[in-house]
Amino acid sequence: MSLDFTPLFDSWRFLLGGLGLTLGLSALTIVLSIAFGGALGLARCYGPAWLRWPLVFYIDSMRSIPVLVVLIWTYFALPVVTGITLPPFWAATLALTAHISAYVAEIIRAGINSVHAGQERAAFALGMSRYRAIRDIILPQAMVRMLPAFGSILSITIKDTAIAAVIAVPEYMNRSQTVAGQSFHPIEVFIVAMVVYFAILFPVTRAVDMIYARYAYLGRS
Repeated sequence: MSLDFTPLFDSWRFLLGGLGLTLGLSALTIVLSIAFGGALGLARCYGPAWLRWPLVFYIDSMRSIPVLVVLIWTYFALPVVTGITLPPFWAATLALTAHISAYVAEIIRAGINSVHAGQERAAFALGMSRYRAIRDIILPQAMVRMLPAFGSILSITIKDTAIAAVIAVPEYMNRSQTVAGQSFHPIEVFIVAMVVYFAILFPVTRAVDMIYARYAYLGRS
C-alpha cells in the first residue's frame, strides 16, 4: 500500500486554521477550568459545611458522565431548557470547562489534604490567620504536589477538544475529517493528525515532569 500525502499539502492552510482553533479552545478551557475548579476545590476544603454536599454532588456527577454526553447536552438540550443558544465554540468551551473543572477540584482537594494538618496548627500557633496559613503554608506545598496531576489534565483537555467535532466546531479533528472525506485518503490524514497531537502533547507532559522534578523538594514536609 502506497501513501499519498498530497491532499494534506494542498489543504495545509485549512488544517492549520483548525489547529489554531484547537489550541485556542484548549487554552481557554484550561484557564477557565483551573479558575472554576480551583474555586470548587477550595470551597470544598474550607467552605461552610452546608455547601460541601452540593459541591460533592456536582463533582461526582461530572466525573461520572462522559464528556461527550455533557457536550451534546450543552449544545442541543440547553437551548430547549433555558432558551439560550450558544455557538458551537462557546458550547464546547462551556461543556469542557464544566467537565474538566470537576477533576481540577479533586486535584486541589487531594493536594491540600496531602499537607500534614500539623503545619496548619503550627501556623496558628505562630499567630497567622487562617487565610495566611492557607496562602503561605498550605497552598505552596500543595501546588507542587499537584503538578503531575495538572500535567495529565492539560493532556486530557487538549485531547478532549477533538470531541467538539461532533457539534461542528471547526477545530483540527473536524477539519481532518473534512479533508479525509473529500480526498478519500483517511489513512494519511489521520496519521498526520496523530503526529500533530503527539507533537503538541509530548512536550507539554515532558515540560510538566521537568518542572516537577526541579521543584519537587518544595512540596516535601
